[in-house]
Amino acid sequence: MARVPDFVSLNGPDNVGKTTHLVRLAARWGGFQPLGAIHEHDPEPWARAAADDYARWWFEASTTVELTEMLLVGHAKRSAAREAGRTGLLDRGLPMLLAVATATCVVKDGLSVGEAFRTVTGIAGSRVAAPEISVLLLPSLDAERSYAVTSAREGRPWTGIYPAYQKTLHAVLLHQADHGAYTVVIDCEDRSLDDVHADVIAHLDLSRLTDGNPR
Repeated sequence: MARVPDFVSLNGPDNVGKTTHLVRLAARWGGFQPLGAIHEHDPEPWARAAADDYARWWFEASTTVELTEMLLVGHAKRSAAREAGRTGLLDRGLPMLLAVATATCVVKDGLSVGEAFRTVTGIAGSRVAAPEISVLLLPSLDAERSYAVTSAREGRPWTGIYPAYQKTLHAVLLHQADHGAYTVVIDCEDRSLDDVHADVIAHLDLSRLTDGNPR
């Protein structure tokens, strides 16, 4: 990178290691500002959604417009929390939030991945997004194997509509990767956490960026 970006986001399905890598990046350099997930910056609508039956609201009651807007508003508020001169670390950046909305649209509205993605990007429109280096971590470049890895790591069976959503999300992420939605795509299959993290550091050109304790 010619300069440290305003934001670095780590993206990927559940159980791929996003949180672990974000913690290690934050420990590497004090110029990073961990900003976490969007619900931390816009808690009220998320609390309302979870007050009754969160899964029913997410997959049945909410419209695609409502869900996508809530994701985008949360992202905007999170971006606004970045301090001047620091690089915000994001748990799921804008491309991943669009993937989440797209996968939900597929399982809820019965659209194809392509149709749902066009629907969601149409809702998002031409809003100006802050500069973001987006890293996509994939358990495998094969959607079925990718889902199998992450579901096994969950430690308990996913139930209801969630398995279909997760399988769809893996397919959406690969669709995005094929269309250049992410700055960096890292295949994590059969690789250690340390090897993957070294890849993240290398792709972000952060090898010289430490506070004296590189990780």
